[in-house]
Amino acid sequence: MRDFVNFDLTNYNSYRLKAVCERAFFPDSHEDIRTLFSNKSKKKILIGSGHNIILSKKKYREDFVVFSGNYDKIELIGEDQLICQAGANMKQLTAFALEHSLSGLEVFYDIPSSLGGAVVMNAGASGEDMNGLIVKVWYYNPDTDEIECKDKSEIGFEYRNSFFQRNPHMIVCKALLKLVKNDKLAIEKKMLEIEKKRWAKQPRDFPNSGSVFKRPPNKFVGPMIEELGLKGYRIGGAMVSNKHAGFIVNYDNATGEDIINLIKYVQNQVLTKFEVNLEIEQRII
Repeated sequence: MRDFVNFDLTNYNSYRLKAVCERAFFPDSHEDIRTLFSNKSKKKILIGSGHNIILSKKKYREDFVVFSGNYDKIELIGEDQLICQAGANMKQLTAFALEHSLSGLEVFYDIPSSLGGAVVMNAGASGEDMNGLIVKVWYYNPDTDEIECKDKSEIGFEYRNSFFQRNPHMIVCKALLKLVKNDKLAIEKKMLEIEKKRWAKQPRDFPNSGSVFKRPPNKFVGPMIEELGLKGYRIGGAMVSNKHAGFIVNYDNATGEDIINLIKYVQNQVLTKFEVNLEIEQRII
């Protein structure tokens, strides 16, 4: 396990917000995770690939535990199942599945997330999500100091929600996924089509953390914000994307406070105009 003092988190959050923590740990095993989280003398903040998070502070007294470029082994079980450690990112995972002619992960190609983060928030797109792939999940329970396991039926997956989202002190360690054998060329074609569509719709010119808000019932977030004329609206260095109004970008050295204030402004405007409470999808730290 690697650890660093006064660690710069700028490259470990996709908004590229400037922040430092007192110490950062990069675990490599279940035992590392147990060692870190069984010690409750100091609060620890867990992050994965750094996507879908907003760092609200410039300096953190807490220690960070990072799953990015570590704890990321992927193993083929039988013909169509994968065991993946929480630090594996979704691009890594889809490439591994493609190599073994396994279908089911294509929609996650180019979704920036770690496997752990994708499980916690039941990530997905186009009507597909992790719930459709998960067989079981192993996690560290600090209450029992044990690595425990839950079958999919026990995880309570909902839209962008799960048992682990509701119980953030439970640390996802690895997951068993069941995929489907398919033609490799067909899998690759679908992956590239998905990537092309995302690049056409989503901002790539400035740092961002993807879709900011959960989709409310029978509504689309982007069109509501666009109707309000908020594309390009700025607070500090944060801006509502001109390409997709459901995204906020770091336009000019934004702070976490800039982004949070812009989110609150958009929420208030949408509530006033449409009587819709937009729920934030991103995690504020």
